[in-house]
Amino acid sequence: MEGKKLNLFSTVMFGLSAIIGSGWMFGSSQAAKIAGPAAIIAWIFGAILVAMIAMVYVEIGTMFPEDGAMSRFTMYTHGSFLGHISSWANWLSLLAILPIEAVASTQYMSTWPWKWAQWTHGFMSHGELSPKGLAMATLLIFVFTIINYWSVTIMAKFNNLISVFKLVVPLITMAVLMTSHFDVSNMGSNIGQFMPNGTSSIFIAIGSAGIIYSYVAFQTVINLGNDIQKPSVNIRRGIILSLLISAIIYISLQVVFIGSLPKSIINSGWNHISFNSPFADLAILLNVYWLSTLIYFTAFISPVGSGIAFSASASKSLSSMPKNKHLPKFLSRSNNKYNTPRVALLVDFFVSFLLILMFKNWALLSRVVAASTLISLLTGPVVAGSLRKMGPDFKRPTKIRGMKWLAPVVFDLISLAIYWSMFPTSVQVIIIIIVGLPIYLIYDYKRGFREFKQKMYASLWMIVHLIGLSVISWIGSSDFGGLNLIKYPLDFLVIIVFSTIIYFWAVNSSYYSGYFDDARELNAKVSLDDDNAK
Repeated sequence: MEGKKLNLFSTVMFGLSAIIGSGWMFGSSQAAKIAGPAAIIAWIFGAILVAMIAMVYVEIGTMFPEDGAMSRFTMYTHGSFLGHISSWANWLSLLAILPIEAVASTQYMSTWPWKWAQWTHGFMSHGELSPKGLAMATLLIFVFTIINYWSVTIMAKFNNLISVFKLVVPLITMAVLMTSHFDVSNMGSNIGQFMPNGTSSIFIAIGSAGIIYSYVAFQTVINLGNDIQKPSVNIRRGIILSLLISAIIYISLQVVFIGSLPKSIINSGWNHISFNSPFADLAILLNVYWLSTLIYFTAFISPVGSGIAFSASASKSLSSMPKNKHLPKFLSRSNNKYNTPRVALLVDFFVSFLLILMFKNWALLSRVVAASTLISLLTGPVVAGSLRKMGPDFKRPTKIRGMKWLAPVVFDLISLAIYWSMFPTSVQVIIIIIVGLPIYLIYDYKRGFREFKQKMYASLWMIVHLIGLSVISWIGSSDFGGLNLIKYPLDFLVIIVFSTIIYFWAVNSSYYSGYFDDARELNAKVSLDDDNAK
């Protein structure tokens, strides 16, 4: 079966295809609108932040290489209740990207300028999908599903082609725009011009301009687990390489976008930047019409590539959740010659359709992703810290030095990222938790509420943390949507102190359960010889 698994190249291409989706088409424009030329710093800081988060997950992911791994980690150290909350949030964060990318492609199609494409102009109405647009977005999700339905190998071959294309077009775009028009003075001649909206705008851009949203797609590699050749080494390499390449591309795109803007736009103020399709519109302004055509086409292909990648990852996440014994077992069925979780794929397709009906544009859907992704990432540092205490003898193919300090710092940074996304995000996170609780309680009732008090205590820190972050966001700096009772940057200090206390509470609330025994059994199968395998 090794020949049917993803090699390192396919793993990297898979990661890149997930990371470089609709974010590259909008991120540079949105970040520049918020922070001006300082948006470049925002992309750099965002890459460093997500790389630190990724290192925590690389250690855990290589310890437990399994399908849908992101949905299982928390359960090993904190029991099934917190595990269900985390896996529910992780699944939603992956699943919601399917309709986001489908809607993104549909919205791009609605702006195609060619006569033969006039039939696409009715896809959007008053900023939302029209019935025609809804049908097109649903068709795209169906395509994502069908490609993954047959085989991860078929998906990988298709994905490799799209990933290469998605890498080449941004490089061509940067080269052509720089040779057509690049004004270094657009960066500003002093700190006030480089950072027109102050230092807080950098963090606002990280949280709300699609920067975090773009980078955190690295988790799709972890969720493939057993579908990767030599997972104990290739998970690490795949994540590092895909993050490094995508960071270089995103940062370079931001530099080129700012330098290529005409002075007439900059003189009106950075907050007046308004493009329907930023790089395509910029190419038209610079009279490079063939490039705008290429970008319009890519604006359709890039989200399709991400949609295919996340369709695979979301199905792996959902199909792994019945192992927690709080979802029906039929969701994990993969008894076909391609070994694909077809039932989970079909459920994902149906739920994606419902999400499109509920949230009919990209902006609304992105809030769902932001809320669910942040809560699912919060548990990673806690699990890493807990495993160092609970399982010091576990095999660690990638043992991160200084995890004792890295884990609490990453926990604090994720908490800050929630704050940077502004007050409503915190509320959305809590709502998403509540939606998943009845399902858990029904199945836990059938199992006799085993270890109920212990499971509740092990999960209490998460509830307190989310409520606390919501309150701090509400009374925090007006820069981040608060009442300005706690001004910037004191608000950052408050969150760091509060989150650090919560982190150590969370680690100390871990306990040994039957799920920890499952973790030990899985870890025992991990090979430490993959680094030497050829």
